[in-house]
Amino acid sequence: MKKGYKIVFIVLLFSILLNGCSDKELTCSDCNIVFVSFDALQAAHTHSFGYPKDITPTIDSMADSGYKFTNAISTASWTVPASMTWFTGMYPSQHKVTNKFSKYSKDEKVLSNLKKLSPDVVTLAEVLKQNGYATAGFTGDAGVNGVFGFNQGFDTYFDNTTPFSGLEISSPKALEWLKQNKDKKFFLFLHGYDFHGQYEPAEGFDYRYVDFDYKGVYSGSRQQQGALREEGLEKSALSLTDDDVRFWRAIYDEKINRADTKFAQFLTEYEKLGLIDKTIFVLTADHGTEFYEHKRFDHGATLYDELIHIPLIIKLPNQYEGKVISNQVSSIDIMPTILGLAGINLDDQIKSQMMGASLTMLMEGKEVKKRCVF
Repeated sequence: MKKGYKIVFIVLLFSILLNGCSDKELTCSDCNIVFVSFDALQAAHTHSFGYPKDITPTIDSMADSGYKFTNAISTASWTVPASMTWFTGMYPSQHKVTNKFSKYSKDEKVLSNLKKLSPDVVTLAEVLKQNGYATAGFTGDAGVNGVFGFNQGFDTYFDNTTPFSGLEISSPKALEWLKQNKDKKFFLFLHGYDFHGQYEPAEGFDYRYVDFDYKGVYSGSRQQQGALREEGLEKSALSLTDDDVRFWRAIYDEKINRADTKFAQFLTEYEKLGLIDKTIFVLTADHGTEFYEHKRFDHGATLYDELIHIPLIIKLPNQYEGKVISNQVSSIDIMPTILGLAGINLDDQIKSQMMGASLTMLMEGKEVKKRCVF
């Protein structure tokens, strides 16, 4: 081999070792997949996505060493339809789980269910299970309860907890399962409501980001947040002082920081299992939430940026150098991207079902002029 070719070869080999994959090959058919939902996390309140406060060091570390999509948009502004999009690759109007109830009247209340509303739809978990993955989900209940069809394709699906619970419950359950299944190839869905308005830490708030002498009437409780949500829906606008809004944002920041710490604890235990170097991580949120940007609180009623601009991070095994992707992408792209990274050959039914596109081409640095699935 000529000297010049040797140098080029060494450089390419070093690049592959450093990044865990080449620019042309991102698939890892033997990798585990961990998909994490930080329910109700605004991209705008995430430090690595531009928020000035350093409240998300663990998430930032994943973003800075992985693929960070800075312009990811959710298909809905609340949990049930937005999350079902991940698992079907379809718009809410297509998978039809657009409400908690498919029928709601004085005399009849029927809960929505994917299998009943869209019996031919195949979920992400089902595809992965058919391709040799052990599948498990550990959630905070409420909007991702299995009753809506989120458990479809999962060998294990945990949602038997207090609605709107956080990672302090779902994460230990997930680690218990991992210890029993670490020698298998697996797909793990980890979810918590730690950022949600209806979540409160069991020990109460410590107000770590309330950096002024707040004299208002609010404490940050779920009851107060729920009342503000309902008042905003009823009147189409709230009337709060600047200090009230500043206080509520500080409460949100505390929730985010607490959840980031819990996620760090999960990753520490995960690494002890020897799984980090053979795992694809996908971190995102189903939607954001609003804190008076348009005179309301909570989420679900509108489609403003604070509600649908979500963080999206993909971290590959042994990847140490981050890459920022500013192209607009969608939560509808997550299912085809996961299947693309897993190197799974899809049948025509799945290809036609998914309306999104695999983001692997963008991750490879290729310009995508026309979006298509695989």
